[in-house]
Amino acid sequence: MNTILTSLRRTPYQTFAALSVLFFTLLLSGGIFVTLTFLQGLLHYVETRPRVIVYFQVKTLEEDIFAIRDKVEATNKATEITYISQDEAYKIYKEFTENDPLLLEMTSPDILPASLEIDAVKPEYLPEIAELVSGMPGVDEVQYQKDIINNLLNLTSTIRKTASFFFAYLMFMSIIVLTTTLSFKIALKRDEIQVLKLLGATNNYIRAPFVNESVTLGIIAAVAANAILIGTMLTLNAVLTSFFAGIPELTIFINSIALQVWPFNLAFILFTLGVTAIFSLFITLISSYAATNRYL
Repeated sequence: MNTILTSLRRTPYQTFAALSVLFFTLLLSGGIFVTLTFLQGLLHYVETRPRVIVYFQVKTLEEDIFAIRDKVEATNKATEITYISQDEAYKIYKEFTENDPLLLEMTSPDILPASLEIDAVKPEYLPEIAELVSGMPGVDEVQYQKDIINNLLNLTSTIRKTASFFFAYLMFMSIIVLTTTLSFKIALKRDEIQVLKLLGATNNYIRAPFVNESVTLGIIAAVAANAILIGTMLTLNAVLTSFFAGIPELTIFINSIALQVWPFNLAFILFTLGVTAIFSLFITLISSYAATNRYL
């Protein structure tokens, strides 16, 4: 370790340039990753809410409602369809108006509509389901969170595309800068490398100090970036608590494994640390091998 630190101190400007690029790459990458997980968790939360709500005319028969339910089920685009009868609708209405007896006296089950609450497999299916049921006999009104879904889908898609571009750009720049820095240091030790090769040293033996130095820079950059990232997340905790008021938790699924992203928890923080660490390791290994291969 002392050898690595000594080597880094001998070329302070190159070390600072490489460390700065790695730091900002990991910081921005971590920030984009957290943003994407929050959006994905929010989208999943909205997906699990009753989406399309179909209100029927008061005189619509139950068998007609069930026939419409069967047609929607046959499309295989709905995960769950809940039937709310007039009596159940009246019970829900009573809960909302329990503090206003006058409104309760003016209402009876006979004037409240029955409804179907339809959960879609994908948000993209919502317009199709709404269009399917809107023209059926007995349907009075169809409601679904069209604007919210469209905005979330568009926002998530835009951020993913932008994030992919930034990831590629930042990774490319980091590899270029780190490779150039290591190439400069290797050039200074060209004679030493030639002597080692004449003595029978293997390529891996010669390459090891440069790989270790590169990985050390990655570790330092990852620790600094994650410290700022986690500090920012904890600082924004109060703001996010107010923003996500009414939402108990946000969860994403990775290979069928649920990961809670909100409220903040140790598992999500460790997962974020792991992602940035792997990203850092990938950049440093690619850079060190690219630089050393020119001379080996």
